Amino acid sequence: MTWREGGPARELTPAPFNVRSRVHEYGGGAYLPTPEQVLFVNFADQNIYRIDAAGAITAVTRSADTERFADLAWDHARARVLAVCERHRADGEPVNSLVGIDLGGQVRALHEGHDFYAAPRLSADGAQLAFIAWDHPNMPWDGTMLKVCALDAQGTAQAATLVAGGAGESVLQPLWGPADTLLFASDAGGFWNLYRYDADGLCCLHEDAAEYAQPPWTFAGAEFAALDAGHLVARRGPAQRAELVLIDTTHGFAAPLDDAWADYQQLCVSHGADGASHVAFIGSAADQAPAIVRIAVDGSTTEVVRRAAMPELPPELISHAQPMRLRARDGGDLFAYYYPPRNPRVSAPAGGAPPLIVTTHGGPTAAAGRGLNLRVQYFTSRGFAVVDVDYRGSAGYGRVYRDVLKGRWGLLDVQDCEDVVSWLVRERLADPERVAIRGGSAGGYTTLCALTSSSVFRAGASHYGIGDLRALARDTHKFESRYLDSLIGGEQALDERSPIHHVDRCRCPVIFFQGADDRVVPPAQSREMAEALRRKGLPVAYVEFAGEGHGFRQAAHIEQALASEYAFYCRVFDLHPEQPLHNVEIANL
Repeated sequence: MTWREGGPARELTPAPFNVRSRVHEYGGGAYLPTPEQVLFVNFADQNIYRIDAAGAITAVTRSADTERFADLAWDHARARVLAVCERHRADGEPVNSLVGIDLGGQVRALHEGHDFYAAPRLSADGAQLAFIAWDHPNMPWDGTMLKVCALDAQGTAQAATLVAGGAGESVLQPLWGPADTLLFASDAGGFWNLYRYDADGLCCLHEDAAEYAQPPWTFAGAEFAALDAGHLVARRGPAQRAELVLIDTTHGFAAPLDDAWADYQQLCVSHGADGASHVAFIGSAADQAPAIVRIAVDGSTTEVVRRAAMPELPPELISHAQPMRLRARDGGDLFAYYYPPRNPRVSAPAGGAPPLIVTTHGGPTAAAGRGLNLRVQYFTSRGFAVVDVDYRGSAGYGRVYRDVLKGRWGLLDVQDCEDVVSWLVRERLADPERVAIRGGSAGGYTTLCALTSSSVFRAGASHYGIGDLRALARDTHKFESRYLDSLIGGEQALDERSPIHHVDRCRCPVIFFQGADDRVVPPAQSREMAEALRRKGLPVAYVEFAGEGHGFRQAAHIEQALASEYAFYCRVFDLHPEQPLHNVEIANL
């Protein structure tokens, strides 16, 4: 964690501290700056620590790592932290609650009884607490409840009132505005639009066929912020293009503010002594590393505060996303981003169409994006085309598009990937004999389903993918333990749609990548799939990384995974690049 105030940035959390929460395994909301200190969750022990004005770090909580905290908020009147707490037990699933934690480390429950909590947010006077809650089998993009309760002088929560939401309405990101106005996003109208709740009741601020929020895989998302009593700054997400807009909450319209970035995340508003207002955000760009950006609301200035450390790519090597909107075989809309190969020194074999890598994002309730993705550029700069598919079930296109995958996961997503490939082959943008499919987590499941049900794909790469749905339902963490209820739709389908039971239908080489410490998709999933394919006699490679969980974070492992995957494709597709290939062991080749 770094801090910058006027001058150079300084490091606040030297090694071995690691600012990261493990609530829901995906974390989020792991640090909290206040006027007096900065509070953060340390990954190793999941305790909350305090950094004072002099930079000294002291522990606030001293719990076992079975007690985890996330989504931190500050209660100024009572000098305490509000947080989501997840307590793990020797038997049974973890218990989630909202808690208040004083700086002496005493943890007091504020609200209990729901399976999940998020976003504890205090009104300006500290008298009211808003929060999000939901219960099994829902995921937060299926249905949540926005509740508000009064706090007494000691900070004890009184009975909670339901403000909005329910089993079929997803309410996200509560935010207190001026005069005890409560702002939030709801998909009651089919898209996550912005709403206001006050003494006059509930109203939609601006009805729009665009998304103003995204699926909360992590805590503490911030895709809109209050500018003043009559305006919000918000990320507006129409299909395949994000922009920053200014919403007039009195008259109900949105005005463009900025569209120079591929995406906008973690919005924050500030007001200077001179009366100027600024909005800061994490901006993604198509040809540059992500950056913390600060722009004046009047459009007069733009400042890149800090840019992520990335190697600088020559412009002639950067492949830009080409948005695709296709008609699927059943008549539905289908979206993707196509990246053509981009390297003047590399051409398609024998002057034909390039080999193609189909990328399936995770979730499956997630989405591809237009920001610079170095994994994509790694392949496009080596002669491959890449297509990143927003198969149906993806976020960003409204609730109907999101929900159509329910009961059809492992079927419709595979079909959509096939349809994208068919179109690219017809347009001579891909070589049908050299089509690979890759994905991680849920995308790894789609990849394995495709390889065990389709003849379109000639190779595959599963990154911590799901091979056995029944084992996943038994072994995965609480947050996703009932996710399959809606995605698969029935007990019988757990076996019918598990790739591990259909390895006899796989006809092509596959490489597997897995973290040894993965708690979301345990390593047994990849190990058993790889072993089954090896016994069948197919070319198969298996790479497991010690010390890695769900997704790889160590630079050496990320580099090895990319180099191994590229070498695997080259060998099974009989490609012969000039540079030496990484040595990856492929059984049965």
